[in-house]
Amino acid sequence: MKKTFLTLSILCSLSLFSQVSVGTPTSEVNRWTFGGGIGLGFGSNSAFYLQASPRVGYRLTDDLEAGVVGSVSWQTSNYYKSTMLGVGPFANYYFARSFYVGANLQQYFINYKDKFYNYKVNEQETALYLGGGYMQRIGGNSFMQLGLMYNVLWKENSSVFSSGLVPNIGFVVGL
Repeated sequence: MKKTFLTLSILCSLSLFSQVSVGTPTSEVNRWTFGGGIGLGFGSNSAFYLQASPRVGYRLTDDLEAGVVGSVSWQTSNYYKSTMLGVGPFANYYFARSFYVGANLQQYFINYKDKFYNYKVNEQETALYLGGGYMQRIGGNSFMQLGLMYNVLWKENSSVFSSGLVPNIGFVVGL
């Protein structure tokens, strides 16, 4: 199971996450942001991975945003099948329009079935991701984000995830 999650973590790390926010920073009328990300991966033994992570946020100030993010992923191969749901709050702080720092608390609900041994697991895990990165303006209110997050609650032998480190690439519109 650890090898499966290692492979899937690598695929997740390489997947492209996009984040779209709606509104302008000076708009007092609409401070809500919406967005999310998707991931797709393929591997050996007919492995397939699909992930979606919708989010909704609210700009507390022009530089501080807080909200809720969810995630759902489906994984399957010749040997296993897994579904993972996650939900939790997030906060991002943007500064100098070139950098950001963020925190994201996720509660994951994992359903795993080994097809070969007919072994089933239902478990939960909490992750607290802290990190940040660089933002490059790509036009108007649009930015590309290059960042790195680390799950500070990750433990090597007791986590379903193979690593606590999660690199990401994203796009933000409306900051």
